[in-house]
Amino acid sequence: MKYAVIPVNGFGIAVATAVRMLDPDDQGAARVLPTGEQIPYGASPVLIVDSTVYGLVCVEQMLRGWHASLPRPWLVLVSDAPAPPVTAARYRTRALGSRLAGTVRIPYLPCLRTVESAEEALTHKDVQTAAARLRREIEGK
Repeated sequence: MKYAVIPVNGFGIAVATAVRMLDPDDQGAARVLPTGEQIPYGASPVLIVDSTVYGLVCVEQMLRGWHASLPRPWLVLVSDAPAPPVTAARYRTRALGSRLAGTVRIPYLPCLRTVESAEEALTHKDVQTAAARLRREIEGK
């Protein structure tokens, strides 16, 4: 497993799609960690949350309890609207930056409102483009 995915405030289609974006071939590169499970050795923790103020408050609370011996997590912000995040959300994202390995934004993907599964979402061109960008940013390539 390459990525240990931690949904910050719930599991929905955005999280399911982000997991498949990190593991497009469904070969086990990304897996959602159940609550309380330890991050496997060598896996990069990835926090996934909506780009709302509430979502970022939840990230902040989670990071307060993040043990220093754990690798710094990546933060994946999933846009919940076709507009930039509000000022308070952008401020919190910047303020949390030093506690994170990095931050990646997934743009608003209207198809997520209409699909039945993450697999179906991956058939859309805009999701494929966002997936390639997400992997490129996290992998540093």
